[in-house]
Amino acid sequence: MTANILALDTSTENCSVALQWQGQIYSQQEYSPRDHTQKILPFVEQILAAAGASLKQLDAIAFGRGPGSFTGVRIGAATAQGLAFGADKPMIAVSTLQAMAQAAYQQHQSQTCYAAIDARMGEIYWGQYQLSDGLMVLAGEEQVIKPELMTSSDTPGAAVGTGWQTYQTLLSGQFSGAERLDSVLYPSARDMLVYAQWAFANRCLVSAEKAEPVYLRDKVTWQKLPGRV
Repeated sequence: MTANILALDTSTENCSVALQWQGQIYSQQEYSPRDHTQKILPFVEQILAAAGASLKQLDAIAFGRGPGSFTGVRIGAATAQGLAFGADKPMIAVSTLQAMAQAAYQQHQSQTCYAAIDARMGEIYWGQYQLSDGLMVLAGEEQVIKPELMTSSDTPGAAVGTGWQTYQTLLSGQFSGAERLDSVLYPSARDMLVYAQWAFANRCLVSAEKAEPVYLRDKVTWQKLPGRV
């Protein structure tokens, strides 16, 4: 049975909300680099109204846990926590890299995916994913790394995320089998629903007070960048 799950993500320039409700999916997103705080709650309200649903009727609330923009990840996590706490619902933390890999499979049937988000400072947030029973599963670990330090591979796969735009020549040279998908630049809440359904079925849930974002970078690094968004 499909769970009724609300998902939201503000971890990158893309602001998105999606709802899986009684077997149907409702979604809304907008490229919005600077005003996630103004858009995310109205998006939630619009999606719930379109479905005729309320927060109290949901089974869980999922959120993009990162990696991504430090401020963006915090906004998404805090918003989801507030909604979950108020409605007394469990939460599901979804990797932004996994969401992009899932989109590569959903849109292009890609079974291997190289997901890279531009992390600034000459680095990328990176994760390699492989299809397993319809779910894109992390191979190895997520990391923040300089592209030139990565281990090369000629394994065919989809290349998604802004990291492939910023470091196209470098990454393409190291991953000769990668095919860039410009249709998957950012994580989307809609693409988080597949993992969210799996997580709910397998009881991979956290309470609102224990939900945590994932930055990958340590706090010292972020403190050196007070103006970063």
